[in-house]
Amino acid sequence: MTKYFSKGIGFILKFVFLGIILLFTIYPVVYAVLGSLKTNMQLVLGDGFLPKTWEFKNYVYAFKKLNFFQYTYNSFVLCIMCTSFALVISSMTGYCMARYDFPLKRILNTLYLALMFVSLGSVTIYPVYMMMNSFGLTNNLLGLALVITGGQATNIFLVRGFVRSIPAELDESAKLDGCSKFGIYWHIMLPLSRPIIAVVGLFAFRGAWNDYITSMVFTIGRKSLQPLTVAVVSLRYSVNAAAEWHIMTAGATIAIIPILIVYVLTNKQFISGLTAGAIKG
Repeated sequence: MTKYFSKGIGFILKFVFLGIILLFTIYPVVYAVLGSLKTNMQLVLGDGFLPKTWEFKNYVYAFKKLNFFQYTYNSFVLCIMCTSFALVISSMTGYCMARYDFPLKRILNTLYLALMFVSLGSVTIYPVYMMMNSFGLTNNLLGLALVITGGQATNIFLVRGFVRSIPAELDESAKLDGCSKFGIYWHIMLPLSRPIIAVVGLFAFRGAWNDYITSMVFTIGRKSLQPLTVAVVSLRYSVNAAAEWHIMTAGATIAIIPILIVYVLTNKQFISGLTAGAIKG
């Protein structure tokens, strides 16, 4: 009897814990969606959780005020570049670190591990901006994509752990057949690493889509290059200098939709990749 009672208590505690986590995860999204359907006065005063009147015209106004399609195009171009850079860097580096010995490998490995646990954040924006400016890579999406992509330390270790689970005998067999190192990477490692590559790609796409501070700094000189997450903030300001929070939340809700669609389309690959990496890595 005690055994079943303990199991029941454990199940209830797990259910409550997961419910709390789900609440903290879903509540901001629900609040933003409902806030986008309120009047500005109701939203500012916090007058009720549900809208008193459903103001769908907020979305129409947000579309008219914000050059939505241009900024969405900027965001997708930025995300595609960041995802491509991340996949190339993490897959090649992870493969090399898992399969080959080279000078300073241990030092590089230690540096990557250190970078995984150190986040300098906005402290590095100014020196990075000055460095990119010296190369003429400010006020364009290429420079911004390179900065957002960064060193990919976490993704490199994800790929390295996955590649280590792939039998090294496959490499030896390919070498005997005359396959080059790049050929092994391209024809063997990449196809076998598709689950973890999908995870890296989704992480990179999400990170680029949600980035705000770096994107704002690197496009401050050319407003037309702003991604959607930066442009949405401008919806807060009206011609009367009053903060239009209801319009900004409408724009933020619109900005959430593409990343949700990407996740819905790739969630199976995402979960399978994380599971495979956890088991094999």
